[in-house]
Amino acid sequence: MSSLAEDGLPRAQVPAAFDTEAASYDRLVGANPGYHKHLRWSARRLGLPGAGAGLRILDAGCGTGASTAALLDVYPAADVTAFDASAEMLAQARRKRWPKPVEFVHTTVEDLDRSGITGPFDAILAAYLVRNLADPDARLRGLGALLGSGAPIALHEYSVADSARARLVWNVVCATIIIPLGRFTTGDATLYRHLRRSVLGFDGVGALRDRLGAAGFTDVRSATMSGWQHGIVHTFVGRKPRAAV
Repeated sequence: MSSLAEDGLPRAQVPAAFDTEAASYDRLVGANPGYHKHLRWSARRLGLPGAGAGLRILDAGCGTGASTAALLDVYPAADVTAFDASAEMLAQARRKRWPKPVEFVHTTVEDLDRSGITGPFDAILAAYLVRNLADPDARLRGLGALLGSGAPIALHEYSVADSARARLVWNVVCATIIIPLGRFTTGDATLYRHLRRSVLGFDGVGALRDRLGAAGFTDVRSATMSGWQHGIVHTFVGRKPRAAV
């Protein structure tokens, strides 16, 4: 696979790009209608029981903590461990007030086995992570190894390759809103140009479902979001097979 994140930034440079934008990131995504609501939808689509009491959830690629907040909104009694490759994004997350303690770990997904994060987890949410990985198949298998028997994983991700309408809407929104707003807010649109290109080069819905299946997950399904992100942002859910008894 190319060292570029699907014709965006070189993959090794993606965490540094997020470091640069960390201070303004929450303000920018907050301007996106439905952003936080849709993360809560993906958290809910994990299908965990009740408020999550006694459950451990891994937030993979937590960024500034938006996905962490979504998990705790839906499962307020769960214990959440969150990690990210960007030190500055993680610093923003740690500065926030949380309704209960959250363990934040600075690590790449490639270094999870040396991070001190240990399973089994009862669920994993990975928001906007897989698209930026050099070897998504290996990393999905690695995340699966951290899940308990029968536990679910949810990928919250852009996917437009299967829909001409979705690609058109994505290009228009990027060209007229996301990239100009990023440039106006931070003076540098590099990360947002990368976002546009990386989404256009990423898996279609069917291909990402197949990727989850090939990584060993069962009961794979997907569902999209509302508003302008309908057909553009999706939840992909799979489940680790139950261990034989």
